[in-house]
Amino acid sequence: MYKHAIAFRDTTYFSSLICDYLDNKAHLTSFYHRYPNLENFEQQLQEKKENYPDHHRETLVATLKLQYDGLDTSELTHQNIELLQHDTTFTITTGHQLNLFTGPLYFLYKIISTINLTEKLKKTYPKYDFVPIYWMATEDHDFEEINYFNFEGKKIQWNHPDGGAVGDLDTKGLDQVFEVLEVAFGSGINATKLKKIFREAYLEHENLADATRHLANALFRSYGLVIVDAHTSAQKKLFVPYMEQELLQQIAHQEVIPQTEALKEHGYPVQVNPREINLFYLQNGSRKRIVYKENRFVVHETAITWDKEEILQHLYENPECFSPNVIMRPLYQEVLLPNLCYIGGGGELAYWFELKNYFDKVKVTFPMLLLRNSALLFSEKQAKKLKRLDVEVAELFLKSHEFINHKVRQISNIPIDFEEQKKHLKRQFESMYEVAKITDSSFEGAVKAQEIKQLKGLDVLEKRLLKAQKRKLSDQIARLTTLQNELFPNKSLQERNRNFSELYLEYGEKLITTLKNTLDPLSGDFTVLVFDN
Repeated sequence: MYKHAIAFRDTTYFSSLICDYLDNKAHLTSFYHRYPNLENFEQQLQEKKENYPDHHRETLVATLKLQYDGLDTSELTHQNIELLQHDTTFTITTGHQLNLFTGPLYFLYKIISTINLTEKLKKTYPKYDFVPIYWMATEDHDFEEINYFNFEGKKIQWNHPDGGAVGDLDTKGLDQVFEVLEVAFGSGINATKLKKIFREAYLEHENLADATRHLANALFRSYGLVIVDAHTSAQKKLFVPYMEQELLQQIAHQEVIPQTEALKEHGYPVQVNPREINLFYLQNGSRKRIVYKENRFVVHETAITWDKEEILQHLYENPECFSPNVIMRPLYQEVLLPNLCYIGGGGELAYWFELKNYFDKVKVTFPMLLLRNSALLFSEKQAKKLKRLDVEVAELFLKSHEFINHKVRQISNIPIDFEEQKKHLKRQFESMYEVAKITDSSFEGAVKAQEIKQLKGLDVLEKRLLKAQKRKLSDQIARLTTLQNELFPNKSLQERNRNFSELYLEYGEKLITTLKNTLDPLSGDFTVLVFDN
């Protein structure tokens, strides 16, 4: 097995905000609480211990036991659920949508980063216990984002009427998806395992939340992963005071807007914008915004309205009907869990950076923020191709046209670089400028125009020579293009496009165990990994 590290900034696939955060730039310190170094976790856990109520633990554990009832899982996971009752136990959390069959490959990286960090923390702080949490986004309603996964360049899609929280969706129609992937996966030991996992998850459960819990448990049960579905009345009751504040005072809007403006001033784009009320209303298969107009609380695009007393009574009696949006969901998570750190992708961390002032205002400890592991996975066969084509790993991260131009210039037997000719031309024009100085300004302008024209002419000739060499080296270019397209499908990172099943068919359980044993959540680098056959 071969492992190579590349700085996130050097991949060019990550935003300046994330790269600056990884570089610990001073101007970002006001947007987060503590930087995720091992030594900073001691202060974080002490603060969380002081600010996290015991009765929240009781509700969390009781709910988890109900949700895990009947699920075949590991003793380690059951132990972790029991440990959550103790005030010396803390969580490390990642969250993800309920993507069909996990969706993009980075689902694995998120959870492995979370599991590995808990193990590192246990070694560093042995008096405490740390539980890896996968927070299922069961209340999300963006069905079109989750109803498919990519397999070998094709989209395997679930057709189902959308509406409401996706976790509540029934699993009708997934038998048809199973028929498609049965053919796509083929035969063999690993294919049989994958089909069994899919069948048991999606064809033997009635809703998408239960199906996803089964799937994640099947993949990570041996590592003690605990899966949380927070879409319950018991858990929402813990969040009622914050939802009441949101309805009556609109604190999130007041506190997040200045933070987004500050990010803009530093040149960073805003990931999400808060609404005046950042709550949805769940009812009869729909999830719609709550707005305030004409002294009434209104469910957008419906006839449902309340006055102040009515909506508060409804909130206290039926908290499960109220659902936090992307701005409030992080707060709900941190109220519910004894959490120290959230692990997410670049886009997720970008919206967490908008929330620090909001957390401070409502007096909830802001978690440490850690970028999940990212990786590019090679087969041994692909690694050999790379060597034969004399390609460095870092070169693969160039955009496709830059990559090909770079390699053509490198392998051509004719130099495709007119830089020396341009320097020579500029030296010749220097004497012309001396003449121009003792004549008039119009002649100096004519010299300048001629210099620009001739330099442009050299650029044109260089491009034509490059084009001619591309034709001559078309076979090598085709091989280079094929290799880059295999590793960067749709000209994007592998992890954002491919599904884990493609690799599992080849490597089986070795896929997850190798990633688990290789990825370091605190490395701060992008990982390139070659799998042995």
